[in-house]
Amino acid sequence: MSERFTPFMWLVFSVGGTIAAFLFPVHLFLNGLAFPLGWLDAPSYEALRVFVQHPVTRLYLFVVISLPLFHWAHRFRYTLYDVLQLYHLTVPIAVLCYGAALGGSAVAAYTLWNLG
Repeated sequence: MSERFTPFMWLVFSVGGTIAAFLFPVHLFLNGLAFPLGWLDAPSYEALRVFVQHPVTRLYLFVVISLPLFHWAHRFRYTLYDVLQLYHLTVPIAVLCYGAALGGSAVAAYTLWNLG
């Protein structure tokens, strides 16, 4: 990967990590504990459907899905380099890692765009 993209990828890595660290626990708490245990009333299907129809909600969901994917891709790439020392596979590893993140982001965008 070109050295000129490295700062951008580190930026996406840090933003994705921040989202994963701060927003995932909130979603896990709500959907894994608070709603199932009755601590909070779970929203109805209709309420969620209307909520997800709003463009800002779709943008939020896209960011919550896609940026942590790039965080994973960057972390996994450098883990392969540093731990397994696969320096001779620099380009294929970068293409596979970031390609997977781009693919996952594309699937998220397509799904969110086509919500009925």
